Amino acid sequence: MKFAATRMHKGFTLIELLIVIVILGLLASIVGPQMFGKVDKSRVQTAQTQMKMLETSLNTYRLDMGRYPASLDLLLQSDEANWQGPYFPQEVPPDPWGNDYVYRMPGDNGAPYTLLSYGADGVEGGEDNNADIIYK
Repeated sequence: MKFAATRMHKGFTLIELLIVIVILGLLASIVGPQMFGKVDKSRVQTAQTQMKMLETSLNTYRLDMGRYPASLDLLLQSDEANWQGPYFPQEVPPDPWGNDYVYRMPGDNGAPYTLLSYGADGVEGGEDNNADIIYK
């Protein structure tokens, strides 16, 4: 009697699957941190862009009213004479981390106003992603 050893193998062995999983894990550990770094950088750029739009609205308000508003809410609605707004097309958005932008009038160091975001942690000061983003 002869036994035929011509069984066809289909699929992967356990060793082959483990090797692929290890390789995918290594690739993810290399690429993952770089991608998350880009997300943080894009949030900073989004905050800067939103503050630039707010600056344009603040300057338009100043041209009509002769002064900067006491709060960002006055860009949207006011009963004052000469007010020709709304000066911002929608509600003032939160910063990319979900916190309100900080607007102070008069501003710091003799500036007419200060506009800033406290960054990822929402607290004044900080480093890296938690650093304040001050619009100049």
